[in-house]
Amino acid sequence: MSILSNQRIAVIVPCYNEALTIGNIVRDFNACLPQAAVYVFDNNSSDDTIAVARQAGAIVRSVPLQGKGNVIRRMFADVDADIYIMVDGDDTYDASVAPQLAEKLLAEGLDMVVGTRVTDEQEAYRFGHRFGNKMLTGFVATVFGNTFTDMLSGYRVFSRRYAKSFAAHAAGFETETELTVHALELRMPVAEVATRYGARPEGSVSKLNTYRDGFRILWMILKLFKNEKPLAFFSIGALASLLLSLGLALPLLDTYLQTGLVPRLPTAVLCVGLGLLAAMLLGCGLILDTVTRGRIEQKRFAYLQIPAPHYEVRRDIRSVA
Repeated sequence: MSILSNQRIAVIVPCYNEALTIGNIVRDFNACLPQAAVYVFDNNSSDDTIAVARQAGAIVRSVPLQGKGNVIRRMFADVDADIYIMVDGDDTYDASVAPQLAEKLLAEGLDMVVGTRVTDEQEAYRFGHRFGNKMLTGFVATVFGNTFTDMLSGYRVFSRRYAKSFAAHAAGFETETELTVHALELRMPVAEVATRYGARPEGSVSKLNTYRDGFRILWMILKLFKNEKPLAFFSIGALASLLLSLGLALPLLDTYLQTGLVPRLPTAVLCVGLGLLAAMLLGCGLILDTVTRGRIEQKRFAYLQIPAPHYEVRRDIRSVA
């Protein structure tokens, strides 16, 4: 008997104008995980996504607030399960590995398993997206810890305690960054599994804009850096201000020691101002670091209130869908 047989499993699919692909996704996951309930969360599609999803056997929900992050917030809030399998609605991910990902999460007591993308098709994973992913993943690894190699993958498996402790502040495609940082911040047990990644079917169009969404993801990383590591963030500004102040002050000091005069008074005032700014930034960092530690502890306690993944007998999620 599979270790998944007594688990409530929900396949959750965020969708926007995916009528060409959503039917195949629902059928493939129903075939690979017949005990799972497949939820399609539609985000104001103007095509037949809802009708096709229902015809294929999915449970359809509508999310009026536009953006993938808004959809994920609703998915985690509205669906009650032991294991959440999230996959994009573009039919580029391999449904057949979903049981393997879920079993790994259960067997190793993990909170998130990321399906890293592996492909030889240039059209499936364009160079711009691949380069941007590596750059942004490397940035997050530098700031928050080197754990993931494919931070922006849309194929993930979550435990219940991950889903119910995720605040979901992001609105758009930057949500994958927030999903990653949430796990790193609480030091959750996580893993990656290489999965096949294919090209979109002909006629299906990507909703991701390389430059616009790349900038939004980078901006989200900076905001998370400020919010989750304020001491490091504000210390960078404090150090820059202090170095600039010293750089401007040294010539003034040399002139003063030689002549006893301070001929460039505005520069001296600027040096004092930069020194005060450095002290203020450092003070802000210290205060916010204390506040952040308390907030992280509260999030940790909320996370620990939900049991870790286990094999206890559960009733089928279809009975409460």
